[in-house]
Amino acid sequence: LWLNAIGLTALPHLGGLYGGYVTRHQVKTWYPTLVKPSWRPPNAAFPIVWTSLYTGMGYASYLIYKELGGLTEDAMVPMGLYGLQLALNWAWTPIFFGAHKMKLALYEIMVLTGTVGATMLSWYPISRPATLLMAPYLAWLCLATCLNYRIWKDNPDPKGE
Repeated sequence: LWLNAIGLTALPHLGGLYGGYVTRHQVKTWYPTLVKPSWRPPNAAFPIVWTSLYTGMGYASYLIYKELGGLTEDAMVPMGLYGLQLALNWAWTPIFFGAHKMKLALYEIMVLTGTVGATMLSWYPISRPATLLMAPYLAWLCLATCLNYRIWKDNPDPKGE
């Protein structure tokens, strides 16, 4: 049982490690060239925040998994939504930092934020603690969405994308 807890808690960090790999070069080359709002968190905050958020969401998924007795038929929607939001989360960094597609990244993060909200709604009747563990993540995504929007608007793409 503890293997499930460790595995599900660690799972989101896999995408985080990949995202860090994609971002590492870009935060030294491309990202500094962009106009960013004054309220943007410092670069050093992002790995700390994401490590905390990934740990919280991973443990929350374990609570849902445990409450529903594993990947049962009852777990299809709540765990399916969780998996979808996790895939969307992992996809944002390569879109924004890898491909430099700020507008596409904005649309993607808006879908991600809605999917996290839907995940939380599906989790609430199952486990309120799991739902509450997702609240900081949803709040951070709202900030990140605003930041993505502001960066996209303040850095027009010469190709009009």
